Amino acid sequence: MNRIFAPIISLFFIVPAFAQENVDKSAFRQMYDLLPTPNTYRSASGAPGHQYYQQQADYVMDIVLDDKKQRISGTEQITYHNNSPDALAYLWLQLDQNMRHPESMTNKMRKYSIQNRMEFGALERMHRNFDGGFDILKVQQGNKDLPHTINNTMMRVDLPTPLAPGAKFTFTIEWAYNVQERALFGGRSGYEYFPAEDNYLYTIAQFFPRMAVYDDIEGWQHKQFLGSGEFALTFGNYKVNITVPEDHVVSATGTLSNANQVLTSEQRKRYADARKSFDKPVFIITPEEALEAEQKKQKGTKTWRFEAKNVRDFAFASSRKFIWDAMAVQQSSGVVMAESLYPKEGNPLWEQYSTRVVAHTLKTYSKFTFDYPYEKAVSVHTDRIGMEYPMICFNGGRPESDGTYSEATKYGMISVIIHEVGHNYFPMIVNSDERQWTWMDEGLTTFLQYLTEKEWDRDYPVRRGPPAKIVDYMKGDKSKMVPIMTNSESVLQLGNNAYGKAATGLNILRETILGRELFDHAFKTYANRWMFKHPSPADFFRTMEDASGTDLDWFWRGWFFTTDHVDISIDNVRWYQASSLNPLEEMPIKKEAAKDRYIGIARDATAIEETVVEKDPTMRDFYNKRDPFQPTSWEMNSYYRMLKTLSDAQLDILHKDAHYYEIDFSNIGGLVMPLILEFVFENDSTHVERIPAEIWLKNESGFTKTFIFDEPIKSVELDPFLELADIDRSNNHFPRQLQQSRFQLYKQKQQERSNPMRESLRQDF
Repeated sequence: MNRIFAPIISLFFIVPAFAQENVDKSAFRQMYDLLPTPNTYRSASGAPGHQYYQQQADYVMDIVLDDKKQRISGTEQITYHNNSPDALAYLWLQLDQNMRHPESMTNKMRKYSIQNRMEFGALERMHRNFDGGFDILKVQQGNKDLPHTINNTMMRVDLPTPLAPGAKFTFTIEWAYNVQERALFGGRSGYEYFPAEDNYLYTIAQFFPRMAVYDDIEGWQHKQFLGSGEFALTFGNYKVNITVPEDHVVSATGTLSNANQVLTSEQRKRYADARKSFDKPVFIITPEEALEAEQKKQKGTKTWRFEAKNVRDFAFASSRKFIWDAMAVQQSSGVVMAESLYPKEGNPLWEQYSTRVVAHTLKTYSKFTFDYPYEKAVSVHTDRIGMEYPMICFNGGRPESDGTYSEATKYGMISVIIHEVGHNYFPMIVNSDERQWTWMDEGLTTFLQYLTEKEWDRDYPVRRGPPAKIVDYMKGDKSKMVPIMTNSESVLQLGNNAYGKAATGLNILRETILGRELFDHAFKTYANRWMFKHPSPADFFRTMEDASGTDLDWFWRGWFFTTDHVDISIDNVRWYQASSLNPLEEMPIKKEAAKDRYIGIARDATAIEETVVEKDPTMRDFYNKRDPFQPTSWEMNSYYRMLKTLSDAQLDILHKDAHYYEIDFSNIGGLVMPLILEFVFENDSTHVERIPAEIWLKNESGFTKTFIFDEPIKSVELDPFLELADIDRSNNHFPRQLQQSRFQLYKQKQQERSNPMRESLRQDF
């Protein structure tokens, strides 16, 4: 501790004379250099502008699923509405299945590598080929062929005359393609084969030529589909006929419009009962009925008809193996159905959890955004995938063959259902461009997934969301990182970057920077402004600032546009108390401070037998006899005279006996962040200080701040509640604390994954 021997503490400001070049490098500069200029289509507030527009594409389709050849064929009629101010000489469509063509860009980009020791499986994958890709059989207006050009996964259709603003154009496409087996070739869409009973389960998506987006940002969004960057799609209305084997059960985007023809009277009654069941699912197709169907294959076909309004895509699932259950979810706009379809291989997990998780997801996501606007949300069980489409998603999570499952399997299944059902909100309704910006759907959905998991179970083993979960990634090799604001196909470590880091950033905004009230209002504002529209990153950033009333450019710039990390250090702490100025109180303190602890003094006490002054008393004078730490009359009189000159406020400060702590902070990682400090006092009480990130203004590399307390402190900790994703906690304490780590011992042979449920059934222990 230092004592301040002065009656008045002067405060003054040092105004740094920044050069212009230094100002331009400030973390707090506005993002004019990074965001597009606002215009009549997209406003500076982040809301749609008064001239905002978006196109519409309506589809009428007839689809046939060939269960013997695993092939899909279809005819689609597209009516394209040009709501833009531009005349369009041609239209662009997406042919996503062309990614599976043997000569596709995706296949040609595969690198592979040869090792000295190669597993057969790795070598087999290098030899494996699949005859994929669209066969485009016809592109016509009426009976007239339309010129068209295929460029890998995109197709341009040239129009007879430019499509004027406000006009529409109707044309047809006839096509077919082979469906791949996911276990061999991967992918979001495909089939699973069950050899024991020679049955198939199809989850089909990206299965038809789809209109590309034309908007005020990109013009035509025709970036190639290479596999990672997902989809940019146009809203429209769908009427789809799906012809499948007679005993298949189909679920799809939209409303089943011919239930009387494809469902039995008993199944329709059960579905009606499910619409009134808000506490538990009701079987539409029971496990016993599904088992009978998969064993007794029927011949012939059946056509299921679905209609959907204002959706951006269409997907379906088909199998004779499906168990089907459903329950109702009450929204202020009406009843929404939560449904699940799954084979017997999904039980007991799916029967117990899936539909209830769907219902819980709708309730929680709606609370933070808007009421779910569609009539249903369906979770379909597959072998290995999690993928989302309007009203329907395909989810993994399969128990062992004996019905037991690991904890990881259970929570992995619940999490993937929450995540994929949650995608109905982002990007199926708040329709961001996934081909460009993965984080806008995956990051926002992962953030809401975390909130939904915690409302499912307080002790939920969350994987992403809390800042501590992203620390290992943030402190990693920067050469293997890119900013969040990186095109989807160029993102490295997609899960950490677009899912984890983006979701963590939103949690930091919600819990630490804005607080829940401001954040939740701003986030809901964004969701409602852009539902059924096409937002850009700038629209999100600007809306969050506009609705929260907070300048967040420093946060977007650091967290989303750089690979910097958080590492804030407490470098030093100095302790002061103001002098009381009373000589009677100060002299004992001075006397204690004046003690000479030099090692030589202690040794001289025995090494020097007798000094000159000790031998000869005549060598002593006034100063040898005087106690320098005894106040003189002059000093006491001066003290009393000074007291009479002080105001009441100054006397209060003088007698307060406050403790002043001057703390040096440095920014090692590069990201500015708020400071959260927890002080522990000598009486073991605590105090938390929250300081906004603007403390770093004008001193982003480091600064010193003074804190005043009535009690002396024992310690101070930076980020005590793990809010900042600070990668090095060894410099977050004063006094320093050793950070314990543990290393794991293992045998070379990989251990079998633990399944405590199965182990509990064993009798050999």
